[in-house]
Amino acid sequence: MKSSHKVSLLIVTALLFCGRCLALSTDSQQPIEIEADFAELDDEEGTTIYIGKVIVIQGSIHMTGDRLRVNFTEERDLKDAYLEGQPATFRQTPDDSIHNIEGEALFIEYHPLQSFLYLIEKAKVTQGERLFEGHRINYDTGNSIITARSSRAGMADKDEQPKATSGRVRIIIPPKEKRE
Repeated sequence: MKSSHKVSLLIVTALLFCGRCLALSTDSQQPIEIEADFAELDDEEGTTIYIGKVIVIQGSIHMTGDRLRVNFTEERDLKDAYLEGQPATFRQTPDDSIHNIEGEALFIEYHPLQSFLYLIEKAKVTQGERLFEGHRINYDTGNSIITARSSRAGMADKDEQPKATSGRVRIIIPPKEKRE
């Protein structure tokens, strides 16, 4: 591998998770490790692809999947990242909680320029006993807003897909613990 490709690969990985997620505030200052069975960097297109047992670790952030594609702007800013898996997973530790945030879906998209994280198809996010489940979960990282929807949401003819297989939204909010 040419030294310019090694430097570009380091830049790619360094920019991958520097966005505003709910992770520990020190995570973006930590080194990023990406492991996979195969990696391909296309400097011309500004794209890097990782395939096979992909593992991404940066501080408290831990992600796994089968395939990761990362796209960059001409200025080398992270444009978007797409993680696929059976399921793709993530875990991170927030600054203000003792419970990790854990999520999974068949597809995870990260769009840092718009401050959005999307979990698509069989999506699930948990933190302690709190649970969000649905066909799709959108997380606005800039405003800390989570929305979940079934696969029937937004369909013109909802009768095309029966309720039983629609992946309806499910949310569990545990009772507050009593303080002594």
